[in-house]
Amino acid sequence: MTIDKKYINLFHNVSVKAAFASYHQVGKKDKIAADKAAVDAMRNELNQIEMNGEIVIGEGELDEAPMLYIGEKLGNGNGPELDIAVDPLEGTNFAANNLPGALSVIAVAEKSNLFNAPETYMDKIAISVNKKDIVDLDYSVKKNITNLADYKNTTPDNLTACILDRPRHNNIIEELKSLNVKLKLISDGDVSGALLVTDSKYNVDIFLGIGGGPEGVLAASALDSYGCFFQGKFIFDNEKDKIRAKQMGIEDFNRKYELNEIISGDSIFCATGITSGDLVKGIDLKENSFNSETLITHKSSGLKKIFRSSHNF
Repeated sequence: MTIDKKYINLFHNVSVKAAFASYHQVGKKDKIAADKAAVDAMRNELNQIEMNGEIVIGEGELDEAPMLYIGEKLGNGNGPELDIAVDPLEGTNFAANNLPGALSVIAVAEKSNLFNAPETYMDKIAISVNKKDIVDLDYSVKKNITNLADYKNTTPDNLTACILDRPRHNNIIEELKSLNVKLKLISDGDVSGALLVTDSKYNVDIFLGIGGGPEGVLAASALDSYGCFFQGKFIFDNEKDKIRAKQMGIEDFNRKYELNEIISGDSIFCATGITSGDLVKGIDLKENSFNSETLITHKSSGLKKIFRSSHNF
């Protein structure tokens, strides 16, 4: 089964509406209001689509999130059964403080083909080419960098690594510096960070480090369409996380997940800019309309491009 092309425009509209709703809260120092605006708009649009959708990655568990919670059924009850992963506002701090890189993100896959990731951290690594044995989470930083440099017929000082700027990454950052690798440090937004490996125009050769598990699945949804390499391993800091993971079917807490274990079959991915960042431009408000940019992928059709569109009020 494939997801009909008509759903590309429908889910594009979902991410645009969520982005535009959140845009009105940009720079108002209230990340909760910015997130709520995106959530409300996204849920409203999803419920108008002809589908039997279910949230597998959302705003949290039912007791944590009144809308877009894990397990919530969406759509009009007709049409295909679809798994839905959402991050209505990636980069809540970016939006609240009018900083670059806030996005509205949605990924959709055929039923049971999108990994139901626990709300925990994930160790990740991504490069542009889906070949094994170049990089691996079990390799040292030095081995990953030298292997990648050899594959690209270059030297480590010509590579750029993207990583979240967090104290937990201090050792990795120091290793990268010792290898003379160029660094792109990001403060938030590890969905967009991972996607910077998809095109040479972003000048990022490798994405690595620990970020959100749900964000890893969202990024993997797009990386799959680009034919990239992605690997992830969940990190469980406490017993509560392990109990929840077991309830979700995870038995091996040290397992590495390959891309085809995170997402399989057909998929659609949409990421619309709220504030302009490396990946896409943000909402551009006009007198009676607004312009948007959205990265869209549809695996079965081979679609993977940035769409610029204009919308009237």
